[in-house]
Amino acid sequence: MDFEAARARLVEHLSSEIKDKRVLAAMAGVPREHFVPPDEQHLAYEDIPLPIGQDQTISQPLIIALMTEALELTGSEKVLEVGTGSGYQAAILAELARFVVTTERFPPLAETARKVLESLGYTNIAIHPAEETLGYQREAPYDAIMVTAAAPRVPADLLAQLAIGGRMIIPVGPRHVQELYKITKKRQKNIVQNLGGCRFVPLVGRGAWDEE
Repeated sequence: MDFEAARARLVEHLSSEIKDKRVLAAMAGVPREHFVPPDEQHLAYEDIPLPIGQDQTISQPLIIALMTEALELTGSEKVLEVGTGSGYQAAILAELARFVVTTERFPPLAETARKVLESLGYTNIAIHPAEETLGYQREAPYDAIMVTAAAPRVPADLLAQLAIGGRMIIPVGPRHVQELYKITKKRQKNIVQNLGGCRFVPLVGRGAWDEE
């Protein structure tokens, strides 16, 4: 399969909705086929989510691009990602930010993601095991936070790790359907924008969902 041609077609498809040229360039530069299981590689550049094991998924490319665009990254930021998964979103963020800290609660996913990211030469990504407190407090504050699993409400622990002026993208709502929120942290009152409906796996941890 010609992955480069398929990737170019996907980026062309995304460009009808994504206007940030840096985001499109990142999507064009990261080989998504490396982040999906071998039996799913022929679907790597379809605009659909795909299973990656542990009942987790690699998100639909359009959702990844929309969430990334909403962070408004310029290249100087330290970004927190909650939910490493396959590592694909971390790679996209690493193309656009100074440094990415990402956490994952499933050790097999974290290890697979680490191997793939290292094989692709990324040196500005740190993967950590998820802790009881969501996020990774030791590296806070963050200029931007990307949450790739859905919470019933915006977790206070994550807001506390966001710098003033920073942006957080997070799916919020019931377990099976959510709204995608963009929160810009201000000293007085945070700005909350609803970016539309979405569907993500549950975020597990204090301030989010319990294990089923």
